[in-house]
Amino acid sequence: MSDAPLFKRIAVIGAGSYGTSLAIHLARRGVGIVLWGRNGESLLAMGEARENEDYLPGCKFPVGLKVEPSLAKAVAGAEHVLLAVPSHALGDVTREIKPLLRESQGIISACKGLEPETGRLVHEVIGEGAGRTRRLAVISGPTFAKEVGQGLPTAVTVASTDVDFGEAVVNALHFGGFRAYYVPDVVGVEIGGAVKNVLAIGVGIADGLGLGANTRAALITRGLAEIMRLGEALGGERDTFMGLAGLGDLVLTCTDDQSRNRRTGLLLAKGKTLDEAQAEIRQVVEGVRVAPEVLRLAQRYNVDMPITHQVVEVLAGRTTPLDALRTLATRPARHESE
Repeated sequence: MSDAPLFKRIAVIGAGSYGTSLAIHLARRGVGIVLWGRNGESLLAMGEARENEDYLPGCKFPVGLKVEPSLAKAVAGAEHVLLAVPSHALGDVTREIKPLLRESQGIISACKGLEPETGRLVHEVIGEGAGRTRRLAVISGPTFAKEVGQGLPTAVTVASTDVDFGEAVVNALHFGGFRAYYVPDVVGVEIGGAVKNVLAIGVGIADGLGLGANTRAALITRGLAEIMRLGEALGGERDTFMGLAGLGDLVLTCTDDQSRNRRTGLLLAKGKTLDEAQAEIRQVVEGVRVAPEVLRLAQRYNVDMPITHQVVEVLAGRTTPLDALRTLATRPARHESE
């Protein structure tokens, strides 16, 4: 993989915390980066300060990272395009960039979640919006944006059905303390990245209620079983869920308070309403948006996901955090493999 030529220039579409952190990392690697975001004023401020003061204060932009307020110019000057936008905005963004793309440009996705209302996976949304034959790679794994921006050791999975493109993306990312690993299982990687956010809300609720380390470990382990059941039903590979994009990302998101999803659960357990919790966090909480889509997907494929179900009930206001955990704790006994 180290023999793959380094990308010359990438347009990073999405100037939130994760998009900015990947832009910083890739620029450190020596890739020319053009960063675009929807908010022109914020981009201008980033360009002047040479950092994203709103989302990644203190993480200075390398020399090779430029901001570009014009989407057309950002895409036109890039060898490939990296999408780092919330899942609910992905469809609109891919349709917007489709007429700007050249045939040679591949897409690298750092999006996690499912499309609202349809429940489609990230690669399906990108395929419809930007062309199904276009080369695509998906980045996922246990990554907090702040730590990536700070250059702390990190490991991710890169999934692509195009081995050459996938390995080229691995080569672009694999630098310093940042390790990247290739797998062909796009579906498995995307399911892991979407469902773990929902489960982290559930773990946050349990921790907020003071239910202890035993409960936390049980929810993470049984949550992984839910990810595996749904992922395999959709064609994902079991080994993927035991790796960085499955177990790794789940543990990270469930156990550290940098996770917006975990913090949402903590706030709900303390009696905050969902609106109050989201207002306090002040950023998109993917698990809130994706939870009902995950449950609908599970029901469509006849997959049992009791933790996900209770998280959806709490978010919808149909049960209390305490009653949700009581329901889970009193489920009938069964084989662990079920």
